[in-house]
Amino acid sequence: MKAKVFAVFIALALTACHAAPAEHTHPALWQVTGAAGETGYIFGTVHALPDGLGWKTPAIDRAIADSGMLVLEIVDPSDESAARAAFQRLGTTPGQPPLEQRVDPALREALKGAMAKTRLQPAQFASLEDWAAALTLSFALEAKDGYDPGNGADRALVAAAGRRPVVGLETLEGQLGLFDALPAREQRALLNAIVAEGAGDVSDKRLVKAWAEGDVATLDREAHAGMMADPRLREALLVGRNRDWAEQIAAMLRQGKRPFVAVGAAHVAGIDGLPQMLAARGYEIKRVQ
Repeated sequence: MKAKVFAVFIALALTACHAAPAEHTHPALWQVTGAAGETGYIFGTVHALPDGLGWKTPAIDRAIADSGMLVLEIVDPSDESAARAAFQRLGTTPGQPPLEQRVDPALREALKGAMAKTRLQPAQFASLEDWAAALTLSFALEAKDGYDPGNGADRALVAAAGRRPVVGLETLEGQLGLFDALPAREQRALLNAIVAEGAGDVSDKRLVKAWAEGDVATLDREAHAGMMADPRLREALLVGRNRDWAEQIAAMLRQGKRPFVAVGAAHVAGIDGLPQMLAARGYEIKRVQ
């Protein structure tokens, strides 16, 4: 299992990229300015894209050139061995019930369809806790459509950063720990949501199109739907993390580090998004793309 699936799901839990974005992309980008001249940028990303999609723009290039460091969700999302070890350690407990018994009865046909699409076998879920089963199924559904995390925005930004420092807002262990700490009810809700969303891709097409066009209003609406309509899941996987990230970013700004912050697009949308949280701290937020 590739490490990037964790960043994909946690950062943008509602945006599995199963459909090609618009031909000409201009995803949302904000400049953050402080009263003492502190400067930084906030960019919403999609972590898995089709081959050949050109999403970088002159505005993004200028922002990177003006930045002193690149800030991602985790500093090295491509470390597959670390991902496998952490996933095994946190996500497996022998003797789990069969997967079909862990989803709502109304979703069992959808689960059969998802398993058929991905060619996963029930035995592969025998030891996976509910959250780990949800991530495994989510990743497989994404991969079947040819969307490769290797084509995602994060790796391209690392390359563009050159010799600038690259830091992470979280660790891989910390990200997985968020799921592992979810109560049983929320883990089961997560699994049900993945099965339900895997039954169709209309929402996915709308979301990817919204990201490509910089349509933050649509991203915000979708960030309150599906699994994120559950207030406890939303707090654990999105809002609480944004508060922590906003504090880290504010510290970087105060220290004059000029961060270019690239996080999943769900984290930049709406009143709970990073731009608005930084605005509430007194920073001037200007949409530059």
